[in-house]
Amino acid sequence: MLVLALDSSATASVALARVHGSEAGASFEILARYESEDTRSHAEVMGPYAQAALQDAGVRGEDLDAILTGTGPGPFTGLRAGIVTARALGFAWSVPVYGMMSLTALAERAVSGVVAGEAGAAAGEENAERAFASADLVEGAELLVLSDARRREVYSARYRVNAEGYSLVDGPNVCPASEILPDRAPSYAYGYGAGLYSETLEEHGWTIVESAREVHPHAEYLVAAAARLGVENLSEDTSAQYLRDSDAKVPAAMLARQQKQAATQGSAAQTAAQETRQKTAQKES
Repeated sequence: MLVLALDSSATASVALARVHGSEAGASFEILARYESEDTRSHAEVMGPYAQAALQDAGVRGEDLDAILTGTGPGPFTGLRAGIVTARALGFAWSVPVYGMMSLTALAERAVSGVVAGEAGAAAGEENAERAFASADLVEGAELLVLSDARRREVYSARYRVNAEGYSLVDGPNVCPASEILPDRAPSYAYGYGAGLYSETLEEHGWTIVESAREVHPHAEYLVAAAARLGVENLSEDTSAQYLRDSDAKVPAAMLARQQKQAATQGSAAQTAAQETRQKTAQKES
């Protein structure tokens, strides 16, 4: 089955994969993948990336069996771009759309190593990831995945490594890295957020995975997680996980004007109600 995955919780990424079956543990292969170099161009690239991935594989949107979107946590504008694109494509092509927490992609990458091999400079990083996944993540290990939430905070989720791969223990959450303490050893911190606040996390007892300091959630690892879980078991809930209020603020002058209008309207309503009671009392007397 053909699965198109999109994620815009950090960078913008798209991956097209062929998953060999809808049951849990199915094998898969990545046919095409794209990722932006920054975390602020989601709306501009999600649609073109999806189109390019389909063209690379020589398939049409109507050929897809499923669309998978990362649901965050992430910033408002960026996260919406990926989710809305997935919903729109699913509607246009009559393809079911599923949602998955974006941080799951980091957990999947940590446990399985890399999905698709790349030549050149990336080979060393791939080997480091594979070595970490196979040698350090023993059953029972604690895995904390983190992405940048800005405002000096991180988005995080805590997992426990088990025989099946991993299971979610807690999260997603948003808070300063200084508030996240390990429960047991060995405890590893993984992802871009771990790299940003490595000193703080290490002071609390976390071991930073060096090969993952620059790693963001990516659509291809959502596909890998979906294959592990089973496409037939995915959730149809694509609601965005924002975790906190928007950065958008109402200008002070506008807010003051709105408050004044509300107070005036409230006073007028009270006056009208009082006049009505007085007229009623006069009639009764």
